[in-house]
Amino acid sequence: MHDRPPAVDIAALQRVAHGLNRPECVLCTADGSLFVSDWAGGVCQIAPNGRQTRYLATDRSLHLRPNGIALQPDGSFLLANLGEEGGVWRLHRDGNVEPFVVSVDRQALPPANFVLPDRQGRTWISVSTRRQPRADAYRPDVADGFIVVVDENGARIAADGLGYANEIQVHPSGEWLYVNETFARRTSRCKILAGDRLGKMETVAEYGHGTYPDGLCFDEKGGFWVVSIVSNRVIRVDSEGVQTLILEDADEAHVERVELAFQNGEMGRPHLDEIPNRHLRNVSSIAFGGPERRLSYLGCLLGSNLVAFEAPVAGIKPVHWHWHTRQSL
Repeated sequence: MHDRPPAVDIAALQRVAHGLNRPECVLCTADGSLFVSDWAGGVCQIAPNGRQTRYLATDRSLHLRPNGIALQPDGSFLLANLGEEGGVWRLHRDGNVEPFVVSVDRQALPPANFVLPDRQGRTWISVSTRRQPRADAYRPDVADGFIVVVDENGARIAADGLGYANEIQVHPSGEWLYVNETFARRTSRCKILAGDRLGKMETVAEYGHGTYPDGLCFDEKGGFWVVSIVSNRVIRVDSEGVQTLILEDADEAHVERVELAFQNGEMGRPHLDEIPNRHLRNVSSIAFGGPERRLSYLGCLLGSNLVAFEAPVAGIKPVHWHWHTRQSL
C-alpha cells in the first residue's frame, strides 16, 4: 500500500517574507535562517524574527544574476550566475566576489542554473543549455544541458545531453545524483562512481500535461519533491515512483496556452514571465525548514514573496544545515 500524503489547500500557504528580488532559490538552516537568491547580485538572509540582511556584490561591473545559490562552510555563498559572464562565483559577506568555476574543458562556462555542495566535499553544477538565448532550449527536442563536478582534480563535465538540466541533488544514500530535466519533463538519476564519475542516466519519474520540473529535494521517508513552473505544482514522488499532487495553483487557460506553444516548438520567455496567478508566482524551488523540517518553503521566479506550508513529512537535513548561519545578523 502506497503512503500517499494529503493534499494541501492553497489557503494554507503562509507568507514568510516580502520585498524580495526574484527569490528563485531558497535554503534553510538549523537556526531558522532562510537564504534566497537576490537578482540584484547576491543573497538575502531572512532571520527567524523576519529581519532581512542582503549580501550583494560590491563590484557592479559584474552582471551577477543568481539563480541557484549554495551556502559554504565559511559563511560565503556560491552563485550559479545567469548573467552574461555565466559561470559560478563565490560571494563573501563583505561583498567581495571571486570566480569559482568560469570555464570547463577549456571553454567558458555558460550561464549556470544550480550549484550544490555535497558531503564528500565535491561541488556539482548544472547548466541548462548551451544555446543563446536560453529560451531557444524551451523545447522537447533540445538536449544540450550538462552537469559539472568540481573536486580536488578541478572542474570537468560529468554528464551531458540533458533536456534542460535544472536543480540537482545527491540522494541521501550518497550513491545517486538526481537532476530535473525541465523540458524533457522528467527526473533522472545516475550512479556516482569511483573517481567522481557519473554512470548512465536513468529516468525515475516522467511528468505530463502542464508539469515542467524545476526545484527538487528529498524527505525522510524516501520520497522526493518536485515543483513545476507554469502550473505552480508541488509533487511528491515516493520510493516506488508513485506521484502525489500536494499543491497546485494553476491558471488552466494559461497552462493550455503554454502547452500549445511547447508542443509546437514556440515556447519562449513570455510564457514564463506572464503568470496570471495571485498566490504562487512561478514556483521554482522547495526546501524543508523549521525545528522538525516540516515547513516547506517555496521560492519563485516572479513576485517578491516567500511562502511556506506545513508538510506531511519531514525533509532530510541538507549538507549546509549547521553551517555558519548567524553571521551579520
